[in-house]
Amino acid sequence: MLLRLSYFLSEVATMVMDINEIRDYLPHRYPFLLVDRVTELTLGELIVGYKNVSINEPFFNGHFPHHPIMPGVLVLEALAQVCGILGFKTVNKLPADGYVYYLVGSDNVRFKRPVMPGDCLVLEARVEREKRGIWKFACRATVGGELACEAVIICAERKVA
Repeated sequence: MLLRLSYFLSEVATMVMDINEIRDYLPHRYPFLLVDRVTELTLGELIVGYKNVSINEPFFNGHFPHHPIMPGVLVLEALAQVCGILGFKTVNKLPADGYVYYLVGSDNVRFKRPVMPGDCLVLEARVEREKRGIWKFACRATVGGELACEAVIICAERKVA
């Protein structure tokens, strides 16, 4: 039975999400909403999305004015946001229902390439495991196929209302 269920989920639940649906699954708003589109989502397994990085991002005013680079912590936050979307979609819950996914840890974080205005930052997260609302994800952020960041991200699902 489990084999058939996982087959069903992986084969049927692949989906895309536009910004309107993303806003249903993330409590973040401008300027902290860092996912523009989801291009692939397989419940309980994988999510791929992207962030179009524009010179108009508010963080570029101070990081750094003459050589703008997206702060690494925001690349990590963007990865955490796709993790949250995957978690919410997998368990069929929404922030509007009083739930939130907190970023509670990150391990083995490595930044390999700067992210600059004009880049399309591709965000990928794979579920490594979930137990009692604690999720562990293997994550990668790439630009033009080149690795920008990799990390293990840990999120906790919590009821807040």
